[in-house]
Amino acid sequence: MEGPEWKVWDEPPGFRSRSLLAFKAGEAARRQGPEAFERFLLALLRARHVERLPLDEQETIDRAAAESLDAARLRRDMQDPTLLRALKRDHEEALTLGVFGTPTLVFDNGGAAYLKMRPDPPDDEVMDVWRSLKALIADRPYITEVKRPKRPE
Repeated sequence: MEGPEWKVWDEPPGFRSRSLLAFKAGEAARRQGPEAFERFLLALLRARHVERLPLDEQETIDRAAAESLDAARLRRDMQDPTLLRALKRDHEEALTLGVFGTPTLVFDNGGAAYLKMRPDPPDDEVMDVWRSLKALIADRPYITEVKRPKRPE
């Protein structure tokens, strides 16, 4: 079924995949404006990466929506099949950047990196963390990967 030519946006309505529901929800959230979209995206990232909730469950989407935007409108907008056009566009653009996962930060100069943080930095450190990441990722293209070893708990 899935191979190099397979595209999720060509599947019939109701097709389930690991990230399709979250993508549709994100596109529906975008219709509520940039601030609502960013609040929803942050809530969804926290649900996945902090609370370890599955993104292919409507309950996870509803939970993120309830704390960030008009959840009823999001549910209605998610039924629009044209949302998948954005998936195709974003996928094709991501391929040109070498993106392999989310969240991937892409800076104006083309520097990009996949980022995983747990837990979120304290509020008073957020801007320092951002500046440090930008300096490392965007301003130093010769640094291609940074990974911490996983320590036994």
